Amino acid sequence: MQLAHPMVARGVAEHSGFRADPFARLRRTLDASYRIVFGTADEARRTAAGVRAVHERVKGEGYEANDPALLLWVHATLVDTAMRVHARFLRPLSDVEAGEFYEQSMVVAELLGVPMDVQPPDVASFRAYVRAQVGGLVVGDDARRLAKAVLRPRVPAPVEPAVIMVRNLTAGLLPPPLRAGYGLAWDPARQLALLSTSLASRQAYAVLRTVRSTIGRATG
Repeated sequence: MQLAHPMVARGVAEHSGFRADPFARLRRTLDASYRIVFGTADEARRTAAGVRAVHERVKGEGYEANDPALLLWVHATLVDTAMRVHARFLRPLSDVEAGEFYEQSMVVAELLGVPMDVQPPDVASFRAYVRAQVGGLVVGDDARRLAKAVLRPRVPAPVEPAVIMVRNLTAGLLPPPLRAGYGLAWDPARQLALLSTSLASRQAYAVLRTVRSTIGRATG
């Protein structure tokens, strides 16, 4: 979703070395995210400042990584995907839960350089923003080249089945206009596999919640 924005794709293409070691980039991204979301207030501020400092060097024709509009789109893709994944593989969020989650995400976005007055003010406005963006984006050549590197990384043969599964799940979770823009194959068989995976995940989650509740009552 992030790369579907042409300026984001250009910035990544011109400044990122993730294709040489995508998993190292993933670890750095996750580490920063966890520190901002789950760390202390001081850890969150320091980590966010470090991210902004890195972004300050990412500039080119027509884009700056610290542009609040571009940062908002990148952040929005993470928030939207988190809610989609939770709804599909765990359970749908209630309106109250979704609202609270979005309000907390706004604090993270502000730390990373998106002023509050630039962000959609509530979850309904946020969803409208995402729909409008998806409807207006045209997936370009940079995005397709980068997506190929993301979805088809070089991995040992025993890991390839897991990569294929992740690739299919990614295609299934993308909004249909973007999936079509990337030229990702989708058919009834893949849709059935996604639905089966979702059902199995939800059932496992329900069992785990029941077990946790039972253990809690027994030890309480």
